[in-house]
Amino acid sequence: MLKKVAISIGDTNGVGIQLALENHEIVSKLCTPIYCIDKKLLKTAAKKLNLLIPINFNTFGKYKKTDINPGLVKEDSGLFSYTSFINCISLAKNGKVDAICTLPINKESWSKAGINYVGHTDMLRDIFKQDAIMMLGCEKMFVALFTEHIALKKVPKQIKTKKLVTFLTDFYNAIGKPKNSIAVLGLNPHAGDNGVLGDEEKKIKKAIKIVNKNLKSNFELQVPDIAFTPHIRKKYKYFVAMYHDQGLAPLKALYFEESINISLNLPILRTSVDHGTAFDIAYKKDNNLSNKSYINAIKAAVS
Repeated sequence: MLKKVAISIGDTNGVGIQLALENHEIVSKLCTPIYCIDKKLLKTAAKKLNLLIPINFNTFGKYKKTDINPGLVKEDSGLFSYTSFINCISLAKNGKVDAICTLPINKESWSKAGINYVGHTDMLRDIFKQDAIMMLGCEKMFVALFTEHIALKKVPKQIKTKKLVTFLTDFYNAIGKPKNSIAVLGLNPHAGDNGVLGDEEKKIKKAIKIVNKNLKSNFELQVPDIAFTPHIRKKYKYFVAMYHDQGLAPLKALYFEESINISLNLPILRTSVDHGTAFDIAYKKDNNLSNKSYINAIKAAVS
């Protein structure tokens, strides 16, 4: 029997609904999808997209009236995408589905709707009162983020040995205690050059030493500017970045279309596409929308 996956449609003014409709046949062979969208909105979007709604396109949830304004940041689309995600979580918490897959939201739309979360992971962390870990990537390479959507100037203050020990321990357990080495990126250029360019690496090294001793793991400090070179990547599948762009800029340069987002260290499994709402091409004819990230996210949800 195929696993059931709740699919959050994302921002209605973006490409989420198009992805769901165009790929339903593929997705329904991998799982039993339940789309968190109302039928009236679905019909409106399908008409704008000039796409047919499959007969077995199962929907769930009640929603406030939402207009479709392709490519625009709007309060109602933000509220809809939030409600869609809430309904997915409800299905998962009540054992109605085995996993959640989310299509892209717009953070500014959430803000306009008065939603005080910066994204899906932040929301899951609050709902389940657990330290959810954001990991992005594909089978070739995964990157976990120690800090996520915070200003760069705030990152150094977050690097504390105790906090890193907890993060690395949870991450190691969440990915199945791999035997291979895991790269932990330093914060500063050249990983600090032994304190010449910064001393945050002292805390990182201490955390690595504690975790490796406790878990018999193989975390290794790596210099950030060479960590993603071909030679170094041959050694590692998993990388831990100290901040958002340090890990995601190289990941997206290498594997943008096929990468996914996975929320680790939670009682439910949530996967997501690793791209945004693509407002610039949403609802446009012949936009050649790639489905690689979406299909990979579904495959990860049912694996």
